[in-house]
Amino acid sequence: MTGQSALIEVRGLVKVFKTPAGSVTVLKGINLDFNAGEFVGIVGKSGSGKSTLVNMITGIDHPTEGSVRAGDVNLHSMREGELAVWRGRNMGVIFQFFQLLPMLTVLENVLLPMDLAKLLPFEKREERAMTLLEQVGAAEVANKLPGALSGGQQQIAAIARALANDPPILVADEPTGNLDTATADVIFSIFQELARQGKTILFVTHDMTLANRADRKVILSDGELVNEHLAAAFPTLTHPQLLQLTHLADRRRISPGENLAGDHSMAAGLLIALEGEIELLTSSPTGKEKKIRLTPGQYIFHEAPPGETTFQLVVSPEVAESAEALIIQAGALESWLKANPSARLALQEKAANLVDFQPAAHRRRGSRRLV
Repeated sequence: MTGQSALIEVRGLVKVFKTPAGSVTVLKGINLDFNAGEFVGIVGKSGSGKSTLVNMITGIDHPTEGSVRAGDVNLHSMREGELAVWRGRNMGVIFQFFQLLPMLTVLENVLLPMDLAKLLPFEKREERAMTLLEQVGAAEVANKLPGALSGGQQQIAAIARALANDPPILVADEPTGNLDTATADVIFSIFQELARQGKTILFVTHDMTLANRADRKVILSDGELVNEHLAAAFPTLTHPQLLQLTHLADRRRISPGENLAGDHSMAAGLLIALEGEIELLTSSPTGKEKKIRLTPGQYIFHEAPPGETTFQLVVSPEVAESAEALIIQAGALESWLKANPSARLALQEKAANLVDFQPAAHRRRGSRRLV
């Protein structure tokens, strides 16, 4: 995230459901920021907790622990009536199953939020409703009942309704889940255009292809957040694998002159540059030396055998004090790779070429390198 103030802040969000079989924790301490004007894809497999998270953000449901703030407003400290008024003015919600009132025409469905919020003079509401329907390409069905429309047309009408009071935030929970690929693409394009106009959009989907087209991607797995830097570096790993690596990773500042390959088990097995440019100096037992420069997003994957005690991986003295990296220690990474041997190639594929003298058994022939 950037240094700007977040429009939405999610802190320590926990949701526990009581069932006859016992308690089920669906969200496990979620911390998230969403900035104004962002188009964020929230993705995860069925049961990952993504729809529950959205219900907490919209105020449709209440967390067991934690808070959701939008600007200066703590959503879950408000009474239901206050929250409904706030949501009607500040947040448009689009559901998977459209939720259009079947006895009202499309135009009347779009007018309804305006009539409830009373932000616009009565005589101007129909003109705005038609403008919105034209904006999303549904003006020709304005006087039809929802039952006469296709699924795609109903969803487009639902988007127009969500825009009725010009909210700064749009939350869409699986809006393309019941649509064919071509129609889903049309719906997604509408959201992209709204993002370009400055709307903050949270787009929940199980479709990774759509999520990848958003400005930023948030991945949920088993009620927890996957580290976004790990997800970007290793897109072929499964969500459970990425979550396991997330548990092992530590974000910290990198100090000039620091040796990241000291004790083997505590050495940096995986290092992803996050903030600032990181320059590393390596030297082998044979005296060969190499300089590596990593920009944010680039990484090294270090599998030097434990016996190579003279191997050095030193942070250049020129590295800024503000440089940060995500690090998984070699010992923890080795244990994880033993349980996930097929993941080794995913980690090797785009790793910076750490050492030319690396043993052949640890090098993937023909793999792409960043340096």
